[in-house]
Amino acid sequence: MPGIEGGCRCGAVRWRLDADRLPLTYACHCLDCQTWSGSAFSQQAVVAEGRFACTGPVGRFDLPSADGRRVSHQVACPVCFTRICNTNSARPGLVIIRAGGFDDSHRLAVVAHMWTRRKQPWLALNPAVPAWPEGPPDAAEFYRLIGAPAVAI
Repeated sequence: MPGIEGGCRCGAVRWRLDADRLPLTYACHCLDCQTWSGSAFSQQAVVAEGRFACTGPVGRFDLPSADGRRVSHQVACPVCFTRICNTNSARPGLVIIRAGGFDDSHRLAVVAHMWTRRKQPWLALNPAVPAWPEGPPDAAEFYRLIGAPAVAI
């Protein structure tokens, strides 16, 4: 069976994605992603929840949105604190994987950038890659672009 693997920095958590190729990824430059990643942006892949499985201990942090209408479920290694993935009550059936955890992360392609109004000024983006000042204006088109499963939005 084909599969793509990854895990945390210390190796306590490993995960497997049932797929025959690496997923397409996007970069989010919002302030939350900068803070969570400790970097200029976060790189992520959106996959069907049923195709993703973790082994090893995981910690979970539930973060309600400011308006209280959705909850983001953050998953991390409780040993080294590497963020693994998250789900969101607004996107049932999907998992957002932190791209740095892929064993072959150096082979990933970024096909979109969002929240570029928060982008660090020293970071130059490829003008051929779609980019939005905030979130993508058309969620269905965004999911098609990154090759993610269709969801009700």
